Amino acid sequence: MPMYEYACEKCGQIFEVMQKFSDAPLTECRSCGGPVKKLISQTAFALKGGGWYEQGYSGGAGAPACSSAGSGGGCAGCPKAANE
Repeated sequence: MPMYEYACEKCGQIFEVMQKFSDAPLTECRSCGGPVKKLISQTAFALKGGGWYEQGYSGGAGAPACSSAGSGGGCAGCPKAANE
């Protein structure tokens, strides 16, 4: 279940609530009963650095070559063969 952040317009308190996607947004502060608005928060999810895409899927210069290519051994056991 995702976490949502709300800010009270009356007392200024900022709080988090775990809600389902189908739940209606909160309309009042749990502390003072004042009106609240949902905040847009930065997520903790980030893709940084090289990683899986650059190493195996981009097909660019950073992609490793198949060790069997050119040796006549074929690519039957190569995990990249399934993607081509």
